[in-house]
Amino acid sequence: MNSMYFTEEHHLFRESLKNFLQKEVVPHIEKWEETGTIERFIWKKFADMGYFGLATPEVDGGLGLDLFYTVILLEELQKINSGGFAAAIWAHVYLAMTHLNKNANDDQKKRYLIPSVNGNKIGCLGVTEPFGGSDVAGMLTTATKKGDTYVINGSKTFITNGVYGDYIILAAKTDPSAGNKGISLFIVDLDSKGVSANKLNKLGWRASDTAELAFDNVIVPATNLIGQEGKGFTFIMEAFSLERLIMGINAHARAEYALDYALQYMSERETFGKPINQYQALRHRFVDLHADMDVCKQYNYAVVYKMDKGEYVVREATIAKLKSTKMADDVSYNCLQFLGGYGYIEDYPMARMFRDSRLGPIGGGTSEILKEIIAKIVIDKKEYRAPDK
Repeated sequence: MNSMYFTEEHHLFRESLKNFLQKEVVPHIEKWEETGTIERFIWKKFADMGYFGLATPEVDGGLGLDLFYTVILLEELQKINSGGFAAAIWAHVYLAMTHLNKNANDDQKKRYLIPSVNGNKIGCLGVTEPFGGSDVAGMLTTATKKGDTYVINGSKTFITNGVYGDYIILAAKTDPSAGNKGISLFIVDLDSKGVSANKLNKLGWRASDTAELAFDNVIVPATNLIGQEGKGFTFIMEAFSLERLIMGINAHARAEYALDYALQYMSERETFGKPINQYQALRHRFVDLHADMDVCKQYNYAVVYKMDKGEYVVREATIAKLKSTKMADDVSYNCLQFLGGYGYIEDYPMARMFRDSRLGPIGGGTSEILKEIIAKIVIDKKEYRAPDK
């Protein structure tokens, strides 16, 4: 492990987390993958270990630790071979709770953040719409002020934890004529009258619940508005850097796990009297994949370091996701090939890794969108600055 970034305390945390995952999570993974439902008890166990509060300040019931603890949590979640379970956890902690940590007021933190840290509420984030995709400013969901409430109408899709979660951090237009300056964020209880969920049937990430949500005249108290009206787009853009960096970390960890598994298999599988890891064509391809993984891993660590120091890393985090998810796709494809016919069999882990990895270049902003963002920064010299608080 790279001692530039990880202390002895980090190492001890990683070992404790590994043991916890093997004891409390791994025995249930196959069931959750098959049913598409993560049983509620595990959320409380995660909370009891403090895993939901790593990045939450102590005053709000968290641990207030540096971002490399988050890195360890993300990496080890990828190495139990359930992208869906990992996604459910980090969507709660680093999509929904990020907005509560950064932008919620004291009352909202008491009602939603602290219960989220304690595992009593599960959150999700609702930005993407059926016809919107990565075009956040083009969203159609509206929130109309009526007295001391807002009435919400519209829909969201691809929402991780949207079926079995308790609340959603929802983006909606409070002023449809103002473009991205008319977007606001709300905390909406998913059991509110007028909210309905359709569970989507996915290629991968099968343990997690992914929803298309409809909001039909849903009444939300004005006290559930996060920050001020019109600040939603700024909050979303700020959080995108963390989300994209998270997906980059997930990718390098997933690729590392795939390579470790493939190498073990290659050392045991023999053809023509020798292990297949002794064939030059396979050895050299493996080395290329390992090198690509390690380059992404080290880059991602460097970006985490900068973010942890408070730097605004839009370009770096976007590059991290773009390159790491492409690399992980390449690694999973080739590692499946290394296993030959066994790679195509569901009883072996590579088939699931291959399916789960494919979402990397899509979720959290497609690779095509990310390239355009980077082009605007590098070619057009567009500057992204941290929002004024």
